[in-house]
Amino acid sequence: MPKYLAIDASTEACSVALSLENKVISEFELCPQSHSIVLLPMIDRILKQADITLSELDGLVFGRGPGSFTGVRIGVGVAQGLAFSADLPVVGISTLQTMAQQAYEKYQQTEVIAAIDARMSEIYAGYYKLNEHGIMAAMVEETVLAPAELSQYLKEHTRGCYGVGSGWDAYSAELTSLKTNNGSPELLFPDASAMLTIAKKEFDSGNAVSAEHAQPVYVRDTVSWKKLPGRE
Repeated sequence: MPKYLAIDASTEACSVALSLENKVISEFELCPQSHSIVLLPMIDRILKQADITLSELDGLVFGRGPGSFTGVRIGVGVAQGLAFSADLPVVGISTLQTMAQQAYEKYQQTEVIAAIDARMSEIYAGYYKLNEHGIMAAMVEETVLAPAELSQYLKEHTRGCYGVGSGWDAYSAELTSLKTNNGSPELLFPDASAMLTIAKKEFDSGNAVSAEHAQPVYVRDTVSWKKLPGRE
């Protein structure tokens, strides 16, 4: 079985997961604004626990966004550095799709709306359904929009399904009616372990790239974000 290391730092959570001999070793921690401190030691612990080196891996997986600009950059930068050092191919996985995959693997949900708080009174959103390969596939293009616009964004596809992500809590008044699970979502942040399932299909399909081509996906225009004081 191929050995892949997955890392994600795109939200308030930081996570690392390693697929090894039909098992997954992982760590997950909520650490707002501490990703640059937490991520590398977390990776080191996972590799030591598995008694494996970077050069023995078959590929590296990273959370490509959307999410915090700073967090996404940290995750991509660490992935590139590790991949360069060990000459590993890389695959970037959507953080929204990752949460949808978690919903399927943990709660057997096959139709999911993922919504992450994007600040500035907006959310990052995506709509996913299970495909024949056991992957939660995007049914519409991931976007950033005002919470009140989510219904219009989804109207041709669904009138409500299982919700995941921090956006549901941040804008509960506008969004609650669109999800079928009551209260705060069981899944608020992406976990690198769910990236491994999606990434294996990407590697098998020949969609991996070299480290220098690892790219983040911000969805939002970074220029407009940076104009606001105090934003990441």
